[in-house]
Formats: sequence, C-alpha cells, structure tokens
Amino acid sequence: MLTIPPGLDPDVLRSFVIVAEGGSVTRAAERVGRTQSAISMQMRRLEEILGTELLRRGPRGLVPTERGLWLLERARNLLALHDEIHANFRLAPLIGQVRLGSPDDYALQWLPGILARFAEAQPRIEVDVVCLNSEELSHKLTTGALDLALLTEGHKPKDTEHELLWRGPLNWVGPAHHALHKRDPLPLAVAHPGCTWRRATLEALAKEGRTPRISYNSATQSGCFAVALAGLALTVSTPTRLPPGLVWMGPNEGLPVLPDISIELHRRMQADSPRQDQQNQDQQDRPAKHRQGVPFSPGGSVC
Repeated sequence: MLTIPPGLDPDVLRSFVIVAEGGSVTRAAERVGRTQSAISMQMRRLEEILGTELLRRGPRGLVPTERGLWLLERARNLLALHDEIHANFRLAPLIGQVRLGSPDDYALQWLPGILARFAEAQPRIEVDVVCLNSEELSHKLTTGALDLALLTEGHKPKDTEHELLWRGPLNWVGPAHHALHKRDPLPLAVAHPGCTWRRATLEALAKEGRTPRISYNSATQSGCFAVALAGLALTVSTPTRLPPGLVWMGPNEGLPVLPDISIELHRRMQADSPRQDQQNQDQQDRPAKHRQGVPFSPGGSVC
C-alpha cells in the first residue's frame, strides 16, 4: 500500500522561514501574531515530521543547519507559489471589454493562443478584435478606439507605451521558375505607401542603385504572394512558410540585404486597467524563441 507522507502546513513553513531569516523565535512570533511557545512548538513539530534538526542556536541566535538551509530555499519558493494561488482566487473577477487590434495576417499566428489564455484567466472579459493594417490601427489607438494593438515597427502612436514581441529579418520572395530578379526596373508587389516593409524595401534598392517598379499593391501578404506566384513581381516577407512555387531570394540573386523588422505590442497609457494588464501579460508569456531573430512565422503581414 502506498504510504502518503504527512503534509507540510504552509503556516508552519512560513514561521520556519521567518525564524531562519531573523534568528529569533520572539521576532517570528511578533510577525505572525502568535506566542513564542506556539512558534517553538511549530519548529519542533516540523523537525519531527522531517526527521532532522533544522535550526541550531549560535552566538547570534538561531541559525539553520545544512538541511535547514536546503529547506529554507525550497520553502520560500513553495510559499511564493502558495501566496500566488491564494491571491489569484481571491481577486474579484474582471468584467468589461478589451479592444485589441492586429494586422489581419498576424491574427492567425499570434491571436489564438493569446485569446485562449486570456479567456481562461478572465472569462468575463469580452475581447473585441479589430483587424486592419498597422497605419490604421495606430490611428485608432491614438483616438482611443483601441486599448491594445500589435503593430509593425514605424507606426508608434502618440501617448502609448510598447514592448518588443518579435524581431527578425525581412527577406525577398519570388517565383521559383522566373528570373524576375534580373529585370530592370525590378517589378514589386508591396503594400500601401505608409507600410514599413515597403519603405525598407525601396530604401534598400536605392542604396544599391536598383530601380523598382511597383506593379501591384496589396493590403495583405496573401495578395502579394498571389502576384508573385503568377510570375509578375517579387515581394518581401518575414520568415514564414511559403506557398509551393515561391522561394526565398537574396544576395545570391543580386538583391540587396533587407533590414530586420520588429513586431510591437502598443498600449494606450491613458487606458490603464487590470484587464489590459492581463492581456499584456499574456502577450509576454510566449516562448522566448518568438522574440529575437529566430526563424519563425509571425504570419507574414504586410504592415
């Protein structure tokens, strides 16, 4: 038969931590609001349960033994987790709405996990998702129509704070069986004039003395990919899974190196509310590999 070890009372562990850190049963009793004899009894009971001496009297009071030091480190971690669980369930459930903006092509890659975690943590919060390009989202954030937004760098709204979510390379994309990269002027499929990707691409070509010809404009990455698949123009993208028929291109094809591009989470500073803090925290909880230069598909949004 499985023998279940006796449980460790968090209150006893808390008293032990206070005694071990302060070296005094008297001070520990004052902090937890109990008598000295009660604290001393807790320490004896804890040593009985664990079968070893945990505290020893020294010149400056009680000090933890070697096994006591081992327990002290783990008791701190256990109590921190205990307090976190307790505080979480005592918080009043949040009620209201969070208005979150995202470029359409970011939505599929980023939002499902974010929204699922947020719904689990705050089931009574309604999340209103708006999908537009970064330029329009930035304007809505400035005017107060949104609380949070995922934006491509270069679209910082007024009166917002932001954090970096991902940074990685912008790369050339072209059809596998067409030598469009050899044409002059270079045919391009890019987004609207306010797009960061478009601006970075044109600046890189200008530095190399290449003449571009913007053949097609599209508000989404899928639109640009469609034009490239038709063999009509090159386009650019952050790392993503390319459709069959498209390939990555670069210096080997005589094309200039493109800069790194960031995806940022922006938050209105006036819109300071617990529900947005929760959404903000969920954004931060993604694996670190998504944050800096790792080949990863952020959805290939065109700004």
